[in-house]
Amino acid sequence: MRTLTIAATLLAVTLAAADCGSCAAADGAWTSLVNGKDLKGWKKPTGEAIVTVEDGMLVGTQTTGKGGDVFTEKEFDNFELRFTYKVAWPANSGVWFRGKYQFDILKYKNPVAFSGTLYCPGKMFITKNLKEELENRDGWNEGQIYANGDHLILWLNGTKVGECHDKTLKKGPIGLQVHGGQQFKNMKITIKKMELRPLKPGDKPTEPKPAKAKP
Repeated sequence: MRTLTIAATLLAVTLAAADCGSCAAADGAWTSLVNGKDLKGWKKPTGEAIVTVEDGMLVGTQTTGKGGDVFTEKEFDNFELRFTYKVAWPANSGVWFRGKYQFDILKYKNPVAFSGTLYCPGKMFITKNLKEELENRDGWNEGQIYANGDHLILWLNGTKVGECHDKTLKKGPIGLQVHGGQQFKNMKITIKKMELRPLKPGDKPTEPKPAKAKP
């Protein structure tokens, strides 16, 4: 009987641990949105965007001059999102959050705005990053988003590039944009890491570490 009791206890512990995938989001842990193998957890890309997983990374491109988007199946309300990206320029891309807010990745002329700008359809740029030098055009960059209630903060490579209070959107999926346009034909954005941590009302942001100086 003692052997059976021990076995039952071990089974219960094993089942509890196996269920941790569903409780990871509940306890505020960082969880990856990219599994490194396939697009499981993501919807089919829209338009003519080509989105694949290569070498464990999420890759988006367009080869016709017509782009599109890809979104997660799940929707998120209050969270922190951090991601590592690299772009083949010229390009126009971005990371969607709450469905239609976007951490823009671009070089825009009128009005002047660079990567880390907060975009929203119908409002254009809610906050703008005016420091082009913050982005590493030839390598990897670290983006981070804090969205808790109407409080939104964006960072690029450890520097805060935007902060505002906006009530346009409360909940929606995370996404990746591959912008259309012949000038962006064959553009490529690569996401090496994309992690999300759910927040409770009142939770403070996790301040990213400042980026190291470029050599």
